Amino acid sequence: MSTQPGAASDAELLRAVAAGDEQALAELYDRHAGWLLARLQRRCASADVADQALQDTFLALWRRARAFRGQGEVSAFLWGIGIRRLVDAVRADGRADRVRQVLARESPAAQVVSSAEEEVLLGVEHGQLGVALTRLSPELRAAIEATVLDGLTCAEAGLLLGVPAGTVKSRCHRARIELRKALT
Repeated sequence: MSTQPGAASDAELLRAVAAGDEQALAELYDRHAGWLLARLQRRCASADVADQALQDTFLALWRRARAFRGQGEVSAFLWGIGIRRLVDAVRADGRADRVRQVLARESPAAQVVSSAEEEVLLGVEHGQLGVALTRLSPELRAAIEATVLDGLTCAEAGLLLGVPAGTVKSRCHRARIELRKALT
């Protein structure tokens, strides 16, 4: 993400957040909340759930800013937190829906149906694919998540991850091979 001349970089702001600087957190929020919310909303049918995931993302950033190792872009780090928070929020929202349905004894036709994307996110988090993804190297996992789960092109993923598009393609190819082996 480009900044104005003389303005602190995202990495500098994140280090300041790790040191407890609330103003640095506010600056990161101003820079990144818009695109992050838009991407979260593309993956979730509920604007409220996406907004909750956004708020949880920046709360997690405040609490765990020291976890950033300085490798890659801060925006990729934020997206990693954001997508996990979205999965958590979807899961919590799904539990609340199930409780409401049981209490109201709704007919099957009146029940809320989860989007396919929400089901996939939950399956990735808890299924065999989720286990296989955690076994990938961070570079391979980031490439496959950016292109498959986030729906980015290799060029867009390359910009996000700070590597050429060809590198993203190679990493995705290697990740798919490893995932096939792990899932057979």
